[in-house]
Amino acid sequence: MASAPASSTTSRDPSPVRSTLTPAALVRLGIGWGTFLALTLSGPLLEPPLPAPLLIAALAVIVGVILLCSFGVVHEAEHLARRLGDPYGTLVLTLSIVLIEVVLIAAVMLGPGEHATIARDSVMAVSMIILNAVIGLSLLVGGLRHGGLQHNRTGASAYLALLVPLAAMALALPAVIGRDGAYTPGQEIPIIVLTLALYVFFLVRQMGPQAADFREVDAGPAATTGPVAGAAGAGTTVSTSAPAGPTATAPAVTSIRETLTRHRGEITARVALLVATVLPIVLLSHDMAALLDDGLGRLGAPVALSGVLIAMIVFLPEAITSVRAALGGEIQRVSNLCHGALVSTVGLTIPAVLVIGLLTGQDVVLAESPANLLLLGVTLLLSVTTLAARKVTALHGAAHLVVFAVYGIALFS
Repeated sequence: MASAPASSTTSRDPSPVRSTLTPAALVRLGIGWGTFLALTLSGPLLEPPLPAPLLIAALAVIVGVILLCSFGVVHEAEHLARRLGDPYGTLVLTLSIVLIEVVLIAAVMLGPGEHATIARDSVMAVSMIILNAVIGLSLLVGGLRHGGLQHNRTGASAYLALLVPLAAMALALPAVIGRDGAYTPGQEIPIIVLTLALYVFFLVRQMGPQAADFREVDAGPAATTGPVAGAAGAGTTVSTSAPAGPTATAPAVTSIRETLTRHRGEITARVALLVATVLPIVLLSHDMAALLDDGLGRLGAPVALSGVLIAMIVFLPEAITSVRAALGGEIQRVSNLCHGALVSTVGLTIPAVLVIGLLTGQDVVLAESPANLLLLGVTLLLSVTTLAARKVTALHGAAHLVVFAVYGIALFS
């Protein structure tokens, strides 16, 4: 009888490698690494300028493979997210996505041509896509299916409290104290330190004392009491009542240490597969950047469109995940995915590009145009108004989608 628990645990996870390396995962790895090998062997044949048909075909193949691998990364990160639970699992998912974005932006910056504004354009595009397009669509479909959805207002407020100063340091302050829209070298170092310090402090709080603020809420009128895992795995008790606002759902939460110990094989295998799937994206990003720059130059498209395309490529898998979560009524998961991704994007991308600028001697222009700053301010104000409500509805989603449509008009004006 004493051996029964061990037996059931073994049967639950008989072969982590076999369950992780599915046929679909192997196909993604084969296509990703095979495409990189083919481009490497082609050598100068695909160096710009290319004939228009070949340029379109090559760019379509590379973007398609990057998207395929990105979906693979999100797939593995989602499995890890479900295994680890919130907020740890969602953090793995968002950091995986942000890593891809940082790699693509760095590839563009280090590639041929002048790309002083690529980081600004990408961060602005990510902000508008996440805060308006993805959240707007998620709230719209979730509200239409479920009516009003109750979220954890404390966690949502924490995200927005970080986004306001991070966005100001990233996109507004350089226009006021910088030179030609870029921070001076003497200003870049304290901005890097302040941004990273705030982001790291946020991670410590999110994964430790304030972990319960980022879990789904219990909309019931009764008080809810239950254990909440802390940073060290020790349970604490949360007890709130309905009149004080939504309370964190607190079933018996398995500590993160216990989860890592019990499922060490599966977690290790999925992390290894995630890294192996990310690497082709890293290696293909240089070719994509060069071809994209050539193609947009021929079309005479707005310079900012390059950043928008990078943002769309990177966040398409996570956008689909967010909409699926909204359809399932998991509105706090939508907030964790979207707001968490944007906090990570600004908190990691801006320091990364500033460091690249310092090391390479490039000017990193971050100051946004007055029109975009106005839209960003409206977006943050609308987000505060939306998440201050006890329940979010389809009407909130429609308002966010309209702001995103206005951003599209401003982009081509």
